[in-house]
Amino acid sequence: MYTRISDYLSIHSHKSSSKKARAVKAPQRANGKLRVAAILEAAAAVIAEKGYEGATMAEIAARSGTKIGSLYRFFPNKESLADTIVVSARENLDAVFDRFDANVNELSIRALADDLMALIFELFTRPAFMKLLDAGQDWSVKREEFRSAMMQRVAKTLTIHTPSLSKKSASDIALVVVLNVKAVATHQAFFETSASGAADEFRDMTRLYLQSRCE
Repeated sequence: MYTRISDYLSIHSHKSSSKKARAVKAPQRANGKLRVAAILEAAAAVIAEKGYEGATMAEIAARSGTKIGSLYRFFPNKESLADTIVVSARENLDAVFDRFDANVNELSIRALADDLMALIFELFTRPAFMKLLDAGQDWSVKREEFRSAMMQRVAKTLTIHTPSLSKKSASDIALVVVLNVKAVATHQAFFETSASGAADEFRDMTRLYLQSRCE
């Protein structure tokens, strides 16, 4: 899943650490790249289950079948692992929106609302990623960049569909849409296990909202 080794080469200092961060080591051989992929898969699974604070390097090493020394050789700390997951998601965000934007101007308002919500929902409901985004106020640089990029990409999609929107209006609408989807994603388990029709209400609300702003 997280196999783009180049994604974490640029990881450096973080706001959340007062110590100078050590660089993440990129593997040069095929076996090393496979090992890093296994570590990242294990890290995503552990973070999804226990959250960022509850995840430990020892458990990630055990889950991936990696010696703890080898884990620290590739990733000097837990934050470097978390940032690598976020960087990978950031690159995937651009790829997904690029494909979506290619035909967005052909969509009706109803289809725009439904498809845009589905796209954002898919990005938000990756368990490990949700846990990282909700890890607290002490955001790392990469997490802040992702949040900003998400808003910018949704705003860009809206202006492609409706060129008459001002930059500020597109940004404000993007924030409302993203918050609507995040609310559904956050309470997904409740919606799935109850007879509540709230998820449909969020969808209808977004359709009506975009209809009022993008026509």
